[in-house]
Amino acid sequence: MEFKAIGVVKSQFKSLEEMPIQPTGDLASPGYLEIEESYVEGLKDLDGFSHLYILYHFHKVKQSKLLVKPFMDDAVHGVFATRAPVRPNAIGMSVVAIDRIEGCRIYIQNLDVLDGTPLLDIKPYVPAFDLPQAPVRVGWLDKPAEAIQARKSDQRFV
Repeated sequence: MEFKAIGVVKSQFKSLEEMPIQPTGDLASPGYLEIEESYVEGLKDLDGFSHLYILYHFHKVKQSKLLVKPFMDDAVHGVFATRAPVRPNAIGMSVVAIDRIEGCRIYIQNLDVLDGTPLLDIKPYVPAFDLPQAPVRVGWLDKPAEAIQARKSDQRFV
């Protein structure tokens, strides 16, 4: 299996310690996606959407763990029950808001990604497809979710 980056994420976060742990936190910021010139044609009609999923490679992660102590809890959980970056395939995902598209740049809000991160794919967020109608459970995150607003990343997963 081989993936090719379609671009790069540009953000104000130059180190893990200054980066928020989720895009909804108060520390999330604006930034942009720099799309490789050969993929720009694929941006046609994307400006009609307000939000995107961005898929990216956790390029600073050098390990994989099946049990992790996530940022939002002191207990150990299975990696697939978390959003920890030390996954068997180091793929991250965020939902971001589109400000505007200019040429090969997609200017976005709510960014929580390290500057220079390889961008693997972008997909439009469509509530009719992506928002479950049934009641949603969030497992162990039910209590600590409100503490996310001011949480920053650290070196625990590199």
